[in-house]
Amino acid sequence: GWEGDTNKIWRIEGGAFVGGSLTARVAHNEFLCTTRQFTNFVLRLQFKLVGKEGFINGGVQVRSQRVPKHFEVSGYQADMGDGWWGALYDESRRNKVLIKPDPAAVEKAVKRGDWNDYEIRCEGRRIRTAINGVAMVDYTELDEKLPQHGIIGLQIHGGATAEASYKEITVEELP
Repeated sequence: GWEGDTNKIWRIEGGAFVGGSLTARVAHNEFLCTTRQFTNFVLRLQFKLVGKEGFINGGVQVRSQRVPKHFEVSGYQADMGDGWWGALYDESRRNKVLIKPDPAAVEKAVKRGDWNDYEIRCEGRRIRTAINGVAMVDYTELDEKLPQHGIIGLQIHGGATAEASYKEITVEELP
């Protein structure tokens, strides 16, 4: 039920999806995505982000779409990385941060270089995130033209020598 570049970028190690490399830079953003779409759900997973140099970043796409004939994915991203932890970014659509968490909440929650729990709840036009049980953002989409359904994707950001790992992924569909 997942698709992406499993020849060079994505692999399975220790029961986790791992994207990127600690020996070579990732050329551009890469995504491992579900083949089916979701609307209202609670996504729970564990993530770990490690890196050596460059913009060390990853994220979890929700309610997103693959950009045709391109490597990008367009839609909401629950972000990961210094300066971005827990933020909700609009990837390849509006290309902007929609909401950022309180820095004190981030410092309380994030275990850098270790496994963390991410919970992303999408209900109606509302998206809420939490890292390690600490609330990060609560966002309601005001633009009624934007679809509130789509694929789920795991990202390793391009331009860095880094790895983003994801495991224990569950999706609880809501009415």
